[in-house]
This record gives sequence, structure tokens and C-alpha cells, in this order.
Amino acid sequence: MFKKFFLCRFVAALLLSPCIAPASADTTPSPSQAAANDAGTPIVIGRSFLVRSDILKDERRINVYLPDDYEKPGLRFPVLYLLDGGAKEDFLHIAGLAQINSAYGNGKELIVVGIEGVDRHHDLTSPSDVASDLKLVPTSGGADSYRSFLVRELKPWVEAHYRTDGHSALIGESLAGLFTLETFLRAPQDFDDYIAVSPSLWWQAGAVSRDIAALLKAQNFKGRRIFIAFDDPAPPPEQAEKDRALQDRVSAAFAAANPVGLTWRIARPGEGHATIYHPAAQMGLRWLYGSKLP
Repeated sequence: MFKKFFLCRFVAALLLSPCIAPASADTTPSPSQAAANDAGTPIVIGRSFLVRSDILKDERRINVYLPDDYEKPGLRFPVLYLLDGGAKEDFLHIAGLAQINSAYGNGKELIVVGIEGVDRHHDLTSPSDVASDLKLVPTSGGADSYRSFLVRELKPWVEAHYRTDGHSALIGESLAGLFTLETFLRAPQDFDDYIAVSPSLWWQAGAVSRDIAALLKAQNFKGRRIFIAFDDPAPPPEQAEKDRALQDRVSAAFAAANPVGLTWRIARPGEGHATIYHPAAQMGLRWLYGSKLP
């Protein structure tokens, strides 16, 4: 009886006592290990490069996100060219949307190429002779050169460095949305797909809305796709009414022309200019590249 009681007390003591490491095993982190742990591990979503442009006569910062399956040899991917694509601009959240859009096999995987802005007011606007435009944006008017840089220099650079499948898209918001829409209307062959979010239709006193009907008739849009998202115009009421009229004119022109071979969609997500980009970009990416179109 005594032996049985002693054995039970001994087993209980083993089970309840803390585990003690041998005196020779030192588990204290070294100073370098502790410092590394405190610093953490970088989270890398892409790589950044400086690309020389003879057209623009300077260097441009280019940020590149590669999809998860890029590591698999032989696979090729479409490219999404992102205006305002700096790390402190729209690169991180658009790359994230591209990633989630393709998660679980729900859409195509995309290479995202973000072009960091330098003087976006210059690069993204066509020349204007409207006094209010020139006062607001005194450096405006460089859109043609910037478009040439994208098509004649950046696209070949991307195609030389990455496994692309030859399919390309352009995405932008606000002035970049206007640039995207103008590129589609004036040089639709430059990209296959276009996502224009809350384009600044007011530029040049609404010139795009006035010219769009003629441009939709003049160009060949076969095989092209465009997604346009309009914001809910902000007050004051008089300005909101003008902005809505410009949007309606663009929508009516697409409906009237309905160019042969063009796939298009105009959406109104119910967001203001400051909040529209993320939800509209997600809608556009799903519409263009999702397995099931909404």
C-alpha cells in the first residue's frame, strides 16, 4: 500500500512539475537573433526599377507585381499597366485587388506594372486653352509624350523582362482615368483593355464628352474592352449637375454608337470621387478577368 501511494505521488509530481532543460542547454537568444526578431521580416509585394526614357528625357520609377504562379516555368500572363503606380500612390491596393481577383481560381492572374507619378498634372493631361485649367494645372499638356513613353518604351521593356502573353490593359482614376479614356478613344490599339475610373471629364471644358461621338465612329475598336465607372458628383448642386451632364453625354454616346467588336460597360458604384477607386477597380477587374462576369 505504501509503495503504491509513493508511486502515485512520484508520477503526479512528474506530471505537474515544469519541464526543466539540462543545465548545458542555453535557450537565451543571442543579441543578433533578438535584434532580428525585433526588426521583423520584410513583406515583399513586388520589385522596383528605374527605367530610362529617351522620350521623356528622364528616368521613371516602375513597380512590378508578379502573380503567385509566375514561378511556374512556361506560363505567360497579361499585364495591367497602372497609372499613378507608385508605392505611395495606388500600386499596393491595385496589386492586392489583382491578387484577390485571381484567388481560388476565380480569375486570370495578372502582372501589375505601376508607373510612379512625377508631375501627373503634366503627364496625364492633353493641352488646354481654358483659362481655369491653366490656372489650376499650369504644367499641363504632356499626355501625348507620356503615352508614347508607355507604348514605345515601357511596354517593350516589360515584354523583354517578363513572360507576358501579349495582352495588356491600362487603368487609372481621376486625371489618370481621363488619360485612360482618351487613350482608348484616340489610340485604341495601344492596349487591349481599359479601366477608367471617375475620369476628370471637366478638363478642357468637357472636350472629351463633346468629341466622343465622333471618335467612337472614327476608330476601329474591334477586340477592345473598356470599363468606365462614374462617381456620384459632389456639391454644390450647380457643379454636380454639370458633372452629371458630362457623364450622361458619354454614356449616351456609347449607347448610340455601340461600335462593332467593342465590349463595354459603364457602371455607377454609388461612390464619391474620393472613395470610388477601390470598389470600381474591383468591379472592373472582375468584369474583365473574372471567371464569372457579374
